[in-house]
Amino acid sequence: MPDATDATDQTAQQMVDFGPQTRTVARLADGVGEDQLGLATPCPEYAVRNLLGHILGLTVAFGDAARKNLGPTTDRSPTASLPDITDGWRDALAKALDELAQTWRDPQAWQGMTRAGGVDLPAGVAGLVALDELVVHGWDLARATGQEYDPEEAALGAAHAFLAQSTGPDRPPIFGPVVPVPDDAPLLDRVVGLSGREPQWRPAP
Repeated sequence: MPDATDATDQTAQQMVDFGPQTRTVARLADGVGEDQLGLATPCPEYAVRNLLGHILGLTVAFGDAARKNLGPTTDRSPTASLPDITDGWRDALAKALDELAQTWRDPQAWQGMTRAGGVDLPAGVAGLVALDELVVHGWDLARATGQEYDPEEAALGAAHAFLAQSTGPDRPPIFGPVVPVPDDAPLLDRVVGLSGREPQWRPAP
C-alpha cells in the first residue's frame, strides 16, 4: 500500500500557487479597451473577445475540476463552440480568477482524478494544464492588445515542463506544431514556441 506521507510529499512538490499568474491575467484583462475586443489574436480563430470568453470558461472549468465538481463545465470540449463574452465579463473574470487561485491552494485539489474538457485525467496534470493555459493565453492577450507581459516565474516554469513532454507524434491535437526556438531564447519564447505559436507574432498593421 502506498505510504500516505509519500503521497502528501508528492502533492506538495507539484503544487504551484496560481495567485501571481491569475493576478497577471486579471491585470491584462482589465487593460483591454472596449475598442480592442474585435482585434485579432495569435489564436487564428479567436478575436480578443473570444479569447477572453475562452479564458473565463477555462477558469471556471478548472476551478470545478479542482473541487471535483464534475458536470457541464468540466464535460464541455473547448472546441465545441466559439467562446464569447457577455455584459459583466470583467467582474466575472476577475472573480473566477481569484476563486481559481484559492481552489488550487488546497492540497486535495492536486490529488486523485478529475475531469477537464471532457477528458478524465489525474488532478495534478489538470493543475499543470490550467497553469499552462493561463501562461500561454496571457501571452496571447498581451500581444493582441499591446500590453507588457511578465508571467509569474513558477507558473512559466511549470508551463515549460508540461509542454516539453508533448512534442512527439502523439502531441494532443489542441496544440499546433511546435515552432522551433533557439535553446538560448528567453523561457517565455520557448514556452510560446512549444505551444505552437510564433514568438514574434504581432498584430497586422
